[in-house]
Amino acid sequence: MDRRHERKGLRWIADAYPISFTLTLSEGLSPHDLLRSLDAEEQHVVPLTRSAALELLTRDEEDHISDLEFLDWEDEAAVARLTDAGFLPAPPDTIVRAGAVAGWAYALEEFHCHTGAYLAALSQRGRAFCIHRNAKGFSRIEYALQGEPVASFEPGLPHLTTGTPAEAALGFVHSGHEAGDVAFLRFLEGELGLWLPWEETEAELPAAAFA
Repeated sequence: MDRRHERKGLRWIADAYPISFTLTLSEGLSPHDLLRSLDAEEQHVVPLTRSAALELLTRDEEDHISDLEFLDWEDEAAVARLTDAGFLPAPPDTIVRAGAVAGWAYALEEFHCHTGAYLAALSQRGRAFCIHRNAKGFSRIEYALQGEPVASFEPGLPHLTTGTPAEAALGFVHSGHEAGDVAFLRFLEGELGLWLPWEETEAELPAAAFA
């Protein structure tokens, strides 16, 4: 990946997560607010780097925890905390890591789209967006406002839209010159003036495990 472009915007996420990703943005929430809105319990939120989350997601339950590079397996308190929070011993279905940027909370998932089912709750204080690309390369965008779902669409495929068309709801039109999720991330950069630093998203962020 060309890291010269990682320091601004949102588009780099589509390159940094080449298999699948979900980016969720929630206006007016803190990272812990966001995770609580997903029904995560405060005592089960654990700071994790992206690499640590990947290790936990992709391990086999039969693997010994000493194989986890980020964890001192002899640290009984750390192991107990991860176990109580659902990260061990079985790999969780997904891990949601959350951060904050300019009045918004954001969440990143590596493979799944757990946050999509909670988007209305995540929009209680304003707008919420969920951008998901699955492992087959298909993308889905969802938008909610003040507790109500507004639009769900696949860029470039208007016949698959649920709710208000993207052009009417957001003023977004996919020209087809680039991947749909990348085009929408570019659109959000301009509309919201948001950018996520790559270094921050790789470092420790509050994280919750979901089965």
